[in-house]
Amino acid sequence: MLKNTNNAEHYRWGQVCDGWRLLDRSDLSVIQERIPPNAGEITHYHQRARQLFYVLVGELQIQIAEQLYRLCPGDSLEVPPGDRHRVHNAGEVDAIFLVVSAPTTHGDRINVDT
Repeated sequence: MLKNTNNAEHYRWGQVCDGWRLLDRSDLSVIQERIPPNAGEITHYHQRARQLFYVLVGELQIQIAEQLYRLCPGDSLEVPPGDRHRVHNAGEVDAIFLVVSAPTTHGDRINVDT
């Protein structure tokens, strides 16, 4: 089935961010997400899921432990299971990106107090 942001399951997170489930299987998940400027998520980690973030539009900051990465369109970054990370848009336009997770992150997110 052809999937895009017009027909994929949509969800809202972090009050102002969006996600569209392009592929939602127990062994593999592909989500397109949108984070507006100055928004993002809290630090967390996944016990089982390995994730790959791939930026389509805008820029994305990803903090893994103490290391801060700045991703631009065409850049990707892998986050292994167990690594504490935080995704944030410090740019001036919406950040649009793909998150590929194997296996899915359903029930596998541990938030960290920061």
